[in-house]
Amino acid sequence: MTGTDLLALTADLMDIPSTSHHEAALADHVEAALAGCRWLTVERIGDNIVARTSLDRPRRLVVAGHLDTVPPATVEAPRMEEDVLWGVGAADMKGGLAVMLDLASGLSEPSMDVTWCFYACEEVARDQSGLEHLWRSRPDLLAGDAAVLGEPTGCRVEAGCQGTLRAVVTLGGVRAHTARPFTGRNAIHRLAPVLAKVTGWQGRSIVLGGCEYVEQLQAVAVQGGVAGNVVPDLATLTLNYRFAPDRDGEGPRHFVEGLLEGCLDEALGDAVEVVDEAPGAPPSLDDPLLAALVAATGEAPRGKVGWTDVASFWAHGVPAANFGPGDPLLAHHPDERVDRRSLERARAVLGRLLTS
Repeated sequence: MTGTDLLALTADLMDIPSTSHHEAALADHVEAALAGCRWLTVERIGDNIVARTSLDRPRRLVVAGHLDTVPPATVEAPRMEEDVLWGVGAADMKGGLAVMLDLASGLSEPSMDVTWCFYACEEVARDQSGLEHLWRSRPDLLAGDAAVLGEPTGCRVEAGCQGTLRAVVTLGGVRAHTARPFTGRNAIHRLAPVLAKVTGWQGRSIVLGGCEYVEQLQAVAVQGGVAGNVVPDLATLTLNYRFAPDRDGEGPRHFVEGLLEGCLDEALGDAVEVVDEAPGAPPSLDDPLLAALVAATGEAPRGKVGWTDVASFWAHGVPAANFGPGDPLLAHHPDERVDRRSLERARAVLGRLLTS
């Protein structure tokens, strides 16, 4: 592998702010860094950079990573302490981008054809995703036999991903004066049994392809109230459901509706509306390239906790897995960081896969 200082390279990338919808400067940097690689054909679509080899190898691997970060919680600049780099985006996922950039610019003769995809707007709604834009406008650039998403996984393959559903539960009531609440019906009070169902749910765990997927259901927003002296006639509760990839179609929606059965009253206008949904992806580790990636790590894979663009590739017929440096539990965390050892291990494993 190359002798690039990956920690320093990650720090350089972190010095270029790239919150969602503001990735242009980082896209410029990546495009310039790859432009001189004679073995790569580099194309830019918006703020998405795709660099491809054309070596007539029998298989093609897509290695993809997002350029954007969530907004920083503070104005504190990234800092390096010995072999650890702290700051927003360190793990999610400028460390992964550094590994991708180093390998793309250093491997002129990989054993398979490789597509390096650096895309914008992963941390926002799917309809704004740079990857989805590429699928719509230039799907030829993403064609491949398998894909690896450089999300932080602690250098262990995280297979597939959970699906996600966001639903708004609307409960009706009858307005009344708060001095005479018995003449009305308090919609906010009616949230109590719904919340009891949500907090009392024991969860569901399922094993697919040797990987465990643990489902989660959380209340994430509550709205209601008219005035300080009025019994409210409307209340809403937003739920986020992270479901195992064996649930598809109407399954996630039916689960939420079934859980809340007995809490809703159609006569009061109660309803459950799904406002956002993205299916998950199964492990797919029977694919030869992904199986080789697992072997290169020397560790057993695990199921991905959360949704990633592995699901986007799966939806387009490309088996995919997550693999990258950094602790996934530190993504979006105030203590987000990545260390030199993790970066170098990620480079070594991916380099082994690409040259074996």
